[in-house]
Amino acid sequence: MNATRPAAVIVLAAGEGTRMKSSTPKVLHRIGGAPLLGHAVRAARATGAEHVAVVVRHGRERVVEFCSAFDAGLLIADQDEVKGTGRAVECGLEALPTDLDGTVLVTYGDVPLLTGETLLALTQEHVATGSAVSVVTAHLADPSGYGRVVRDADGQVSRIVEHRDASDEERQLTEVNSGIYAFDVSVLREALGQVRRENAQGEKYLTDVVAIARGAGRAVRAHVVDDAWQTEGVNDRVQLATLGRVLNQRVCERLMRSGVTIVDPATTWVDVDVSVGTDTTLLPGTQLLGATSVGSEAVIGPEVTLTDTEVGDGAQVQRAVAVLAVIGAGATVGPYSYLRPGTTLGAGGKIGGFVETKNADIGPGAKVPHLTYAGDVTVGEGANIGAGTIFANYDGVAKHHSRVGAHSFVGSQTVVISPVDIADGAYVAAGSAVTADVEPGQLAIARGRQRAVDGWVQRRRPGTSTAEAAARASAPPPGGDEGGAAVPGEGAGS
Repeated sequence: MNATRPAAVIVLAAGEGTRMKSSTPKVLHRIGGAPLLGHAVRAARATGAEHVAVVVRHGRERVVEFCSAFDAGLLIADQDEVKGTGRAVECGLEALPTDLDGTVLVTYGDVPLLTGETLLALTQEHVATGSAVSVVTAHLADPSGYGRVVRDADGQVSRIVEHRDASDEERQLTEVNSGIYAFDVSVLREALGQVRRENAQGEKYLTDVVAIARGAGRAVRAHVVDDAWQTEGVNDRVQLATLGRVLNQRVCERLMRSGVTIVDPATTWVDVDVSVGTDTTLLPGTQLLGATSVGSEAVIGPEVTLTDTEVGDGAQVQRAVAVLAVIGAGATVGPYSYLRPGTTLGAGGKIGGFVETKNADIGPGAKVPHLTYAGDVTVGEGANIGAGTIFANYDGVAKHHSRVGAHSFVGSQTVVISPVDIADGAYVAAGSAVTADVEPGQLAIARGRQRAVDGWVQRRRPGTSTAEAAARASAPPPGGDEGGAAVPGEGAGS
């Protein structure tokens, strides 16, 4: 086993989180596109530890369901009715191999900004100094409410005292306990067996392990982090929003340092799993969510929300929403477009203003420019769909698929009543209701012949402004040709 990596990580996720005032377990509330527990598990996995155990209790079924879907290799440990972080860690140890040797880390499911790099640095310092216990600490300008770290003259940690139990002198200390630890596993097992529940809450406190280890003459040291945000936990929705904002700021800064232009980071939200290529510009109001990926030299925004969507190099998307869609290289989308799941827009294609698509495969260079619903349709390369076209794909019972061939043209205000196959190189006249296949090279006209009824307005709408306008338009022009046309050279005085 690599001594600079932990043997195991125990993630405590059993708390009820009553201050969230939610039916959802606290650790399943989301920031940056993942539940709080997901961020904690990723940090734990980044250490390279062979075993990662999650301790559960409140909302057990939902938390375990998430763990199974997120990381099938996680070990699940159930905390019993005995409360306290010490008991939670004890339950976590029971899920680990009995012959485990080395360093065990303890983290929390509600500390989403903690990184794997910090946990590795904690482990390496813990091993290098030969410590029995190492605790992550931070200095806060306002440490109110936090447990204080009390050090000996030699700089070791002598004890950790909760704010409510601290003396006036101890409350002046600015170094606080994060609750994140590295333990020698044998020391941890032995000390937990000695922790008592003789306190007002009747709980087993993990902090008591520090005093027990020190009492046995073992080394307890602090691992101080400069980035105090990594030690911040979520207890209510105000903290959830605060940490979500800090996480998003860090994601945006990472992207900008990698060559992405973000015009207004304050209004740009990017989930942690999103990737964006160099020289892409994100305009204000952009949200890139889930597993969205954007290529290089694209322009996204303003006011765009992409969820689990792939965008190719050089594409432009403005004022649009896309979910589980693919937008090809050099394609354009928007404004006010809605790409629903299953939409694929080929390279150089266009989905224009007020267009909605669903299960639509729109080929390279094809255009759906205006005011169209394209559902369950394949549009071939270079085809053009006129304004106001509707693909009527639903008959009230089942959905049906239509096809528009390569370089075909569908005129404006057409209704394609699926299933219909419009072949390559075909035309459909504007205003048609297409119910049958159209062969290559054909022009399909499916509309009634226009008929004009003279005098209808005067008979059926007498006295209206329309009738008055018709009368004026029908009257002969004033003056006529009375007196005949003038003859050149015969004017007065000739």
